[in-house]
Amino acid sequence: MSLELIPIGTILTVLTNQVFKTAQAAKDVLFEKESFKVLSKHLFEIEPVLKELQSRELNDSQAARLALESLEADVKKANNLVEKYKNCARFYLLIRCRYIVKEVQEVTRDIGKSLAALSLANTEVLSRISDQVLRLQNEMQRVELEASHSQLQIVDKLNQGIRDQKLDQGFANDMLEEIARAVGVPVEPSEISKELASFRREKEEAANRKERAEVLFLEQVIELLSRADAARDYEEVKKQYLQRVQVIERYDDREEYIPPLNSFLCCICKSVMTDPVSLCTGTTCERDAIISWLDSGKRSDPKTGEVLEDISLRSNLPLRQSIEEWRELNYCLNIRSSKAKLLSGVDSSVEEALSQMQYLVRESSINKDWVSIGGLTDIVISILGSSHNRDVKRKILITLKDIVEGHARNKEKVFDSRGWDHIIPCLGRDSSISKAAVELLYELLQERSGWNVSVCRKLSQQCSAIIFLVTLLKGLQRESAQTAEKILMKLFEIDEENISRAAKAGWYKPLIERIVQGPQSSRMSMVRTIVNTELTDSNLKLLGAEGVIPPLLEMTSGNIESKELSLSALVKLSVIVVKCSEILEKLASEDDGIKFFVDEGGAQLELEPIITNLLALQQKANSAHNFRRPALRTLLGICKFEAGLVKKAVLTADGVSLVLPLLDDSDSEIREIAINLLFLFSQHEPQGVVEYLLKPRRLEALVGFLENEDKGDVQMAAAGLLANLPKSEGPLTMKLIELEGIDAILKILRTGTIEAKENALSALFRFSDPTNIKSQRILVERGAYPLLVNFLRAGSVTAKARAAALIGTLSMSSPKLTVVKSSTCWCFRLSGNPLCSAHGGICSVTDTFCLLEAKALPDLVKLLSEEVHATAYEAIQTLSTLILDGSPQRGANVLHKAEAIKPILETLTWGTNSLKEEALGLLEKVFVQKEMVECYGSTARVHLVGLTGRNVYEDGHLGRKAAKVLALLERYSRSSTSFIPGLYG
Repeated sequence: MSLELIPIGTILTVLTNQVFKTAQAAKDVLFEKESFKVLSKHLFEIEPVLKELQSRELNDSQAARLALESLEADVKKANNLVEKYKNCARFYLLIRCRYIVKEVQEVTRDIGKSLAALSLANTEVLSRISDQVLRLQNEMQRVELEASHSQLQIVDKLNQGIRDQKLDQGFANDMLEEIARAVGVPVEPSEISKELASFRREKEEAANRKERAEVLFLEQVIELLSRADAARDYEEVKKQYLQRVQVIERYDDREEYIPPLNSFLCCICKSVMTDPVSLCTGTTCERDAIISWLDSGKRSDPKTGEVLEDISLRSNLPLRQSIEEWRELNYCLNIRSSKAKLLSGVDSSVEEALSQMQYLVRESSINKDWVSIGGLTDIVISILGSSHNRDVKRKILITLKDIVEGHARNKEKVFDSRGWDHIIPCLGRDSSISKAAVELLYELLQERSGWNVSVCRKLSQQCSAIIFLVTLLKGLQRESAQTAEKILMKLFEIDEENISRAAKAGWYKPLIERIVQGPQSSRMSMVRTIVNTELTDSNLKLLGAEGVIPPLLEMTSGNIESKELSLSALVKLSVIVVKCSEILEKLASEDDGIKFFVDEGGAQLELEPIITNLLALQQKANSAHNFRRPALRTLLGICKFEAGLVKKAVLTADGVSLVLPLLDDSDSEIREIAINLLFLFSQHEPQGVVEYLLKPRRLEALVGFLENEDKGDVQMAAAGLLANLPKSEGPLTMKLIELEGIDAILKILRTGTIEAKENALSALFRFSDPTNIKSQRILVERGAYPLLVNFLRAGSVTAKARAAALIGTLSMSSPKLTVVKSSTCWCFRLSGNPLCSAHGGICSVTDTFCLLEAKALPDLVKLLSEEVHATAYEAIQTLSTLILDGSPQRGANVLHKAEAIKPILETLTWGTNSLKEEALGLLEKVFVQKEMVECYGSTARVHLVGLTGRNVYEDGHLGRKAAKVLALLERYSRSSTSFIPGLYG
């Protein structure tokens, strides 16, 4: 019926419904979701415009009817697009993504144009929403849609491969996997087969539409993807193998190799071709070889020498197919030969056959099917169970892994051949066999999407497997242990009973983790395992060490069953008195127990009496080591938990005097805990420690702790203790030098932990005191300076700051140690000994401790640019040592050349008040030089004016200091010129 005979209101109603339905359908399209979502959004926005026209008296004009007719046609086109792509094959949708997006974009723009025509025909009616309609039609007419970048990359790679006629299996495998993953299709033969069948139907529909170019392209894509491993039909693969076997039957049984025809060999590289291409002269070469030939500038036929008029390359598909058939015949000869060797029963022949099988499956993935079709997989599984030769067993396990890797059908064959029964016992053999066995087992448990849960369930039914896997986990072979742990963790996830089995085999960690973190049902089950398991003393100790006691104590506050189980477990664990101390130790441990010192409201328990009692225990001479050790560890844990308790332990309980004698204890662990405690205590009572250390043989013990490279925490504590002791104790310093304490500290700087290095740097301040040139010289001669400079470059913030400060203390002595040459003596100075630009004499690292000679200056300047207060503060203090009171111009010139003055000025912007004060002090020395003012004055004023305008300190101290520096700048005329860049000589 003509639209002219239908009332315009009816047309509008029908169109409104069609717009809504199409918008709803477009929203549900799963492929190119974003593009269809844009279309759907705009259609939903058109619906209220049409309803507005319905609610008012629509202008029934020829223009209005034509606009509605145009809009209806465009919406119908959009609906057809939605219906077309809603149920298409996913591979087809990806490959056509660029065209699909273009179609959606065009139809969206067309609808926008029709909407514009409709609004023009009904301007007055749509006046109330004119702005909305104008915005909508403009948006639709200008819409820009694009396929996702990742999809376009896949399509472009595919197109390029087809243009280059890349039909090799590797490329086919890559493309199929990328396409399948992009559209959410599992890379499994059954799924791929379905998807390719749908893809072929799309090609047939394109043929029905007479779209010849699209049909040709789709045929090429289907041909390529069908070559991939996952696209192979098993029956076709089997048929192909049997055909090749029929051909080789005419060859002697001893024949293992058919030589290639001469036509198979590349005339350039002289080897069998993989991707043969033909030249315009008819000569065939390997693609990569002829491309390299042409890229080198050669334009002649590599075989005949004839000049190439055309350098285009054409794939020689018939020759490629012949070469593939030749290779496959040789594969079949190898399979036949391997089978005979496996059945010979001779170990050397079996190993030779296994090597051939490894070569076959690595040479071509089709051989993974063919070796199984040829019966080789069943034979090697059988030999694995019967052979006593360890080399044969190991090689079979490796070969089986190659055969089943990524191949679901071969994995099923291993299960069907009762491969479990032969593989699992191998987990308990020597390390080389067990490693190969656990790697094979891990691969058997995988499928393309991850773990094969059904196979994992079957394995968990093998009790011996859990025992062997736990043994591997606790063994010395790290890779095997990691693989075994991965398998066990998956088995635990599938069946919680496996955790109990693992505990009975000696691995308690998962059981304890479930008790600590698991749901109530899991916790009860795991505790029941402890109650029902026979535990040796070593097992009891292990459970305590792993932290099972705190959660058991927590469970005593649960329901009746929870109380009974947890108390039963605690009774079983509390077999010796030492356990009481161990429980207390666990309560104070860093990981588990501190929470037991805090109640539910967050209030902390009174720990001072506990500290007093723990220290008192150390006075009992008859206390056994296995009782005192946990008590000391508890004390250390509490002191680390609450710093305020350290002071109480020192002052109230006389902690220093009680712990100091433990440095002489016969038990090394007690001595190590004692040095850690003394490090904490020495912050509050260093003098008592000094007196003790100056007694005979005490200081030697401290140096021994510094030299203990096996215990980073002990080194850290010993260095920290030394750093806390008063620097004024000269006898202590000199005694440490005699005992080579400096060497021990410097070695920590080279090889210690970060914390130990930081404390060691603090300890060096004792030897770098500027009032003791002798100890400074010893420190420098032992090689401290290069280490300090290295910390400036690559240390922690604390280490950088301390290293910078130490360099500063050494640099303070440089002016005293430098012999300044007078001008009358310069003519006699040897050219090989240049004068120091900072100190005016002949400097060196070892003689004058000069930081310029130590190459420290650039790294000190770099610290300023890092904008970290701690390091910048020390860097500025150290740089200040270069500006001498008698001759400030030399130091200022050095800082200028090192580009240090600008970052010093910048600290006035970002630094803290104390840092700014240090910077101003240094700048006050620098700007007594007219040349420096002329060079940096304008920049400096910007920073200084801001400071003088602020009352940073209550007394305005920082502002006054800034004003003082600003006054220096104003002393000099701005018109003066400088003789920089050299400034001074």
